[in-house]
Amino acid sequence: MRKSRVEDFREFAAGCAGRLYRSAALLTGGDVHLAEDLVQETLGRMYMLWGRVHRIDNPAAYAQTVLVRTFLTHRRRRSAGERPLAEVPDVIPSPAGEDPALRMTLLDALDRLPPKDRAVVVLRYWEDRSVEQTAEILRTSPAAVRTRCVRALTRLRTLLGGSLVEFTAR
Repeated sequence: MRKSRVEDFREFAAGCAGRLYRSAALLTGGDVHLAEDLVQETLGRMYMLWGRVHRIDNPAAYAQTVLVRTFLTHRRRRSAGERPLAEVPDVIPSPAGEDPALRMTLLDALDRLPPKDRAVVVLRYWEDRSVEQTAEILRTSPAAVRTRCVRALTRLRTLLGGSLVEFTAR
């Protein structure tokens, strides 16, 4: 018996929601509420085209693309720059053995990058995407991705400075 479209989508959403949320949390610099909103909007957009999903080779990868584009669209809005607090109010729970201070330092540094630079870093180093895949998702050239990558990593090194040494020297 064939599953209904709704049941099929529910399985898909349950299988990829965690991964989408982790990526969204990194893109938003640890803003868990915005990350949840981005995942919800991404899944909503995926549901709207679910009837045509047979044309998509890898729906999970396409959902990641939709997430990044949704994030970049959100950042372009004027209201996206409003930040009522200087500190991130909620901390993403860290698995046992991870250092929460290191995690917060890295999330803060990621949050200080421009949105497109942050997207490049997340896609290239968190999602382990190729330069070409990243360029396709961001609708730019591979050369632009490489340039953004170099600039973003240089900026992260400047932001982090020697602060990571205290966390790694154990």
